[in-house]
Amino acid sequence: MTTKPDNATTKSAFIAVIGLPNVGKSTLVNRLIGRKVSIVSDKPQTTRNRIMGVKTDGAVQLVFLDTPGAHRPKNRLGEFMIKSIRDAVSGVDATVLVTQTIGAPTDEERSLLKQCGAQGLPVVLAINKIDKLPQKSVLLEAIDRWREEHGFSAIVPISALSGEGVDTLYDELIKFAVESPHFFPDDIVSDQQERFIASELIREKMLYFLRDEVPHGVAVVVEKMGERKSGEKTILDVDAIIYCERESHKGIIIGKNGAMLKDIGQAARLEMEEFFKTKVNLQCWVKVKEDWRNRQGLLHSFGYK
Repeated sequence: MTTKPDNATTKSAFIAVIGLPNVGKSTLVNRLIGRKVSIVSDKPQTTRNRIMGVKTDGAVQLVFLDTPGAHRPKNRLGEFMIKSIRDAVSGVDATVLVTQTIGAPTDEERSLLKQCGAQGLPVVLAINKIDKLPQKSVLLEAIDRWREEHGFSAIVPISALSGEGVDTLYDELIKFAVESPHFFPDDIVSDQQERFIASELIREKMLYFLRDEVPHGVAVVVEKMGERKSGEKTILDVDAIIYCERESHKGIIIGKNGAMLKDIGQAARLEMEEFFKTKVNLQCWVKVKEDWRNRQGLLHSFGYK
């Protein structure tokens, strides 16, 4: 990050990062920011909330909105996720549509482009995962297909995982910054509170360790979080409750003799220590709340509002 001269004219822009589930939106946001602000996994619909990542580079501040993947909702949680996409698109200066290289645009992607068009928003297309391409001709064919769909401000092939092309994408996005004050302090990288970050890190590890059917029915709520002194060390105490929808899922999460929950907790604790730069004492409990994804009151209490 460069230092802002005292007499520099500050600029800023809000940019929504949109696309289908599992195309690499969160990985891209983390790469653009330069550190982890959104959890990632190889499972679709990892991101549930709208998450802001802030990149301040000298006089320019870009605020990226990482959004859930566009999909057809099957419950109230899904409806909340789709609404968060609409809300994000309605309040930004530009959008990045992240797609994969193989295949034609989907109906959901066309719907996203229609939303952007209705708002008069410029759209940059980021064709992700080019590191997995079998041959370059596939990429050229994909670019031709997309040009027929929409008048993009730019089309940039990238690999969010390796970083290839991301600097070029950033150069395109910085063009949308206009003269204005910075909306966040220059040393901030996310608008999320520490409790939310801690809960997301736990959920990320559950996505990694658990079977496909379990993580989507899980919510994590941090009930208590605070620092204490232990001799010369500072320890961050985190108490979290993992909510699932079925007793059978509870058994899977805990595992035989508590082994699965121990693995999840240990991995999440190490990630928290890296993020918060302090020792962490993490305690996790598992409770059942049947069909919570369709219960509005529980959705609100779990932070989906």
